[in-house]
Amino acid sequence: MKEYKLPAQADVPETIILADGDFPSHPLAVDWLNRCPFVVCCDGAANAYIRSGHIPSAIVGDGDSLLADVREKYGRLIHSEAEQETNDLSKAFRFCLLQGRKRITIMGATGKREDHTLGNISLLADYMEQAEVNMLTDHGMFTPVSDDCFFESYRGQQVSVFNMNATELSGEGLAYPLSVFTNWWQGTLNEATGNRFFIHVCGKVLVFRAM
Repeated sequence: MKEYKLPAQADVPETIILADGDFPSHPLAVDWLNRCPFVVCCDGAANAYIRSGHIPSAIVGDGDSLLADVREKYGRLIHSEAEQETNDLSKAFRFCLLQGRKRITIMGATGKREDHTLGNISLLADYMEQAEVNMLTDHGMFTPVSDDCFFESYRGQQVSVFNMNATELSGEGLAYPLSVFTNWWQGTLNEATGNRFFIHVCGKVLVFRAM
């Protein structure tokens, strides 16, 4: 049975997708961005990433959010997709899959517009079918799961569980019981009672652990 560890400085992701939300500021996220060997920027996210002193491995999107000087200087890194059926995050995710990259951490996907934030978080439920994926924010980590699993935690850690399509849902090691919630708010404001908790699920849920 899979166990999901707490994010740690030593666990630098092999691939990061940097979306064009709020640029990461949490020390762990900044450290990972500094040391990750393959960072794909979603269009305008490249502006901030390059200003921070880095060069992305690729820039994916329709290019409409790139600064003119970035587009001119780093044009060789741009992989343009003009289709409008999906957002830049999904385009970057597809690009990573084509590169054979199946272990992906998404950052910069929250903040700014709330509708984009909700959309980006919900996409984890789709991406999990094709890759091992999670989302790190300045406040915690979202992990999509569809099988019984353990999560490493600490006593009092804030935990939220969002039901995407689960028909069975229960847990152990949490302060409050889990059930097949019908609204996202019902799974929020839980907390771990020890150094690990268990999730039983049939279907998909998103688990958020605060840092």
